[in-house]
Parts: sequence; structure tokens; C-alpha cells
Amino acid sequence: MYFLTKLQRRLRNDDRGFTLIELLVVLVIIGVLLAIAVPSYLGFKKRAEKNASNSNVRSAIPAAEAYYSDNDTYAGMDLPALQAIDKGVSLVSVTVTGGGTGWTLTATVGNCTATATGPGGSIANTCP
Repeated sequence: MYFLTKLQRRLRNDDRGFTLIELLVVLVIIGVLLAIAVPSYLGFKKRAEKNASNSNVRSAIPAAEAYYSDNDTYAGMDLPALQAIDKGVSLVSVTVTGGGTGWTLTATVGNCTATATGPGGSIANTCP
């Protein structure tokens, strides 16, 4: 009976809202969650940019080889020529090396830059 009376008195006083301590606890919990989530997100973003730049370069290599197949040289190969072969090519630069015997393809996504040399070269990626 005492409990019921106490509950009724509490409801009559109409105490609504949160105390300062409760609000501070919630803010601390949110801060801890953000401290965990933000570095994880930034690492994910960096990996995504690196993979995207590598993918852009990798997808342009068949277009470069198709250009060579059509012209028997890499001389004159540039970004519009590669995009005429494959509309999906998205690079920053195309450089022809060795007087038309090789090429360098470069793609940048965010802060990551992937560079491929060829024919038959490897893909290098710089991501600060």
C-alpha cells in the first residue's frame, strides 16, 4: 500500500524529463561509439579508394591492347582514343613511352593514385 501511495504522489508532482547525470551518460556513450566508428570508417574509405583506382587502371588495359591491335603501335594513344574503344575507361592520364612501344596509365580516386606500365607491367598504387 505504501508503494502505491508513493507512486501516486510522484505522478502528481509531474516530474518529467531527464536529469543532468542521465544526459551526460548518454553523451559519453555517444562519444565512445564515435571514437570507435570514425577510424574504422576512414580505413574503409581509404581501402575503397585504393581498390577503385586499381580497378580503373585494370579496366583500361584491355582498351590499350585493343588500340595496339588496331594500330600496331601505341603511338597516338590518348584518353579519347581509349574511350572510343571502351566508354567505361576513366583515367587521369595516358602516356606513351618508348616511341610507341609502351604505355603508362594513371587513375586517381580520392587521394589514391594507381599507375600501370605496360605492356606486361604491374600496377603500383600510392595512397597517403
